[in-house]
Amino acid sequence: MSQTQSVTLPTIAMLGAGSMGRAILSGLLAPGVTVEGGIRVTNRSEERAATFADTPGVTAYATETQPDANRQAVEGASIVIVAVKPAMVPDLLREIGDSLLPGAVVVSVAAGVTTATFESLLPESVAVVRSMPNTPAVVGKAVTGISAGARSEPSDVELVRALFSTVGEVVEVPESQLDALGTISGSGPAYVFFLIEALTQAAVEKGFTPEQAATLVNGTFLGAAELLVASGEDPAELRRRVTSPNGTTERAIAVLAAADLPALFTRATDAALARSRELAAG
Repeated sequence: MSQTQSVTLPTIAMLGAGSMGRAILSGLLAPGVTVEGGIRVTNRSEERAATFADTPGVTAYATETQPDANRQAVEGASIVIVAVKPAMVPDLLREIGDSLLPGAVVVSVAAGVTTATFESLLPESVAVVRSMPNTPAVVGKAVTGISAGARSEPSDVELVRALFSTVGEVVEVPESQLDALGTISGSGPAYVFFLIEALTQAAVEKGFTPEQAATLVNGTFLGAAELLVASGEDPAELRRRVTSPNGTTERAIAVLAAADLPALFTRATDAALARSRELAAG
């Protein structure tokens, strides 16, 4: 979401406020975002719920001391974000089903759980949209994939798009592509960090201190990414501009090209997709 953009959302319940849930919450609490009716959050422990005590617009419940916390949270909420662990989803949906507001949109952040599973356990009066955000949501730079369920209207999907726009970019895809999207943007930050680790190690081996290496490499990745976004150019064109004929960069690129990085990334993301399907199959 840009600094000049404003977003208004209806009452939200967030069931489960782990790292991803809290990242989404940080977007919902950002300047320019209005949640009419406030945000209700559930956690397992009283201690974690207490961390929201001084957060304006947020009401927190602890399931260990309030057995009906999830039901209380969803009553009257137009958007219900399910951000618990995938194995916990079926029991949670059975618990909250008859407390959901007719017309509510249930948003899944649970990896590998299909909209069909959600719909089979929830009343027909609610819509389901599945999502896959990534960890840069913490700094408002997420890329989130969203997929409509069978009962979702275009307006439901747009509502969820507005929700995730508070933490970054949003891409709508058919659900059949969502697991593949996860191997790109979902797992993608880990690939980038792995590349940063490798280049940092190369810098250290050339005599730089770890601190100097981190400055060189982290700054280069950040600057290159920002240049890519600001220029609107194709990355291949930007690479060509840095790669002078018969120069040092050309020699380095030749070594990387010989390793066939495109094929390597295809194999890596194929492996991730296969594992995703294994996990979904139980």
